[in-house]
Amino acid sequence: MYTTPTSGAEAPVSGPTLRRVLGLPSLVAFGLTSMGILSVVAVYGAGTEISDGHLPAAYMAALIAMLFTAHSYGQMARHVPVTGGAYAYASRAFGKPVGFLVGWAMMLDYLFLPMVNFLLFGLYLNSLLPGIPPQLAVLACLLVVGVFSVIGVGWIKKMNFLVVTASVLVIIAFVALAILNAPDLTMENVTRPLTLGQGGIAPVMAAAAIVAFAFLGFDGVSTLSEEARTPRRDVPRGIILSTLFAGLGYTLFSVAGSLIAPEWRSIENLDAAGTELMQRAGGDVLMVVFVIVNLGGLVLCGTAAQMSVSRVIYAMGRDRILPGALASLNPRFRTPHVAALLVSGVSLVALFITLEQAVYMINFGALIAFAVVNLATIKVLFFDLRKRGATGILRNLLLPLLGFASIAWLWTSLAWFTYLLGVTWLAIGATIFVLRRRHVGGPTDLGFDDADIADPPLTGARSVEA
Repeated sequence: MYTTPTSGAEAPVSGPTLRRVLGLPSLVAFGLTSMGILSVVAVYGAGTEISDGHLPAAYMAALIAMLFTAHSYGQMARHVPVTGGAYAYASRAFGKPVGFLVGWAMMLDYLFLPMVNFLLFGLYLNSLLPGIPPQLAVLACLLVVGVFSVIGVGWIKKMNFLVVTASVLVIIAFVALAILNAPDLTMENVTRPLTLGQGGIAPVMAAAAIVAFAFLGFDGVSTLSEEARTPRRDVPRGIILSTLFAGLGYTLFSVAGSLIAPEWRSIENLDAAGTELMQRAGGDVLMVVFVIVNLGGLVLCGTAAQMSVSRVIYAMGRDRILPGALASLNPRFRTPHVAALLVSGVSLVALFITLEQAVYMINFGALIAFAVVNLATIKVLFFDLRKRGATGILRNLLLPLLGFASIAWLWTSLAWFTYLLGVTWLAIGATIFVLRRRHVGGPTDLGFDDADIADPPLTGARSVEA
């Protein structure tokens, strides 16, 4: 039996707490920014080639798979509304050792996800302004993200809205221009990419395993439970809606891409397919606008990832698994500034690694967290809290099982190097857990109430989305 949490939503605290300023629109914007709406261009070429021109069908398959896991995150966020995301959920379901290892695996994902954005920022800015060395751009982006992470969600949410709006407008403009300039606009060309090709389902599913990684980041919404005004209601909705909107946006973009380039083999550079498609649809103007908006999106996507991992580290420090100094909050901004600055320091590694190496680091941690959250939903809701019946069997057993199965399928797309790296990372984490547990002189204090935790009351202006 767990006790009322010293780290929970209603716990008394002696120092500053995270600031509850986020409503549903802000949470959805954070999720979309974490995934990066324009990240569809990064895998467009590879996904189109693997699916043999049926990328929209692959995105629909990936969206369905991700929605199962997003559902599990939403269910756990409703019943364990504390910061930490998968770390908190695994701790509640399977105990502190498993929770720590899941949180440690998450850090592999979240520590390198900002680096991917920094490296992409350097590459895109260098393509727009060749006189700026990529490493200098990487360092500048890293420093800006570090400042944003300390400022906190109250400021970042406004910029998220701006970048999300600009990204949506770019996609709308691309879709409209692709329709107007399509070489052969027919209903068959619109629907064909959404169906199975001559190769059947295998190429589509293989491509779905690749493009599913464009959805990484929706789980970051779950780390904001203690900064949401009504976490039990809005965090689950924010997770589901951001995943759904991103998936629909990816699919719409890929359909438009198939219209402007119905023969995908005509694309000269599949690695830079996004910019080539933009140029075909709207010329240099649309391409430059796309690059500029994408640069802003990369900064905020990196910020969202860094904010997520800093809150996981903060939760671990607060629970005494990691040093307590990491649980310090900035007295002005009420953000985990020590954890955020630590992440910025680690991110300097981006100056010395390649984009491919950073991507290798991400997948293992994300899929570990996704798989365990699906299992935690079954353990906590179906078995511990006995939320059964017809609806309970569907929501708390069958859907999480489908989510786990879809993640297990995604595991088959990982390279052997990813497994080696992941196992090594987990071994380091297990060693740290044993040493830290001995250092604090006993079990760590992870407390979660078995009952639902009520949302804090809303009064005055706090009930209105700023």
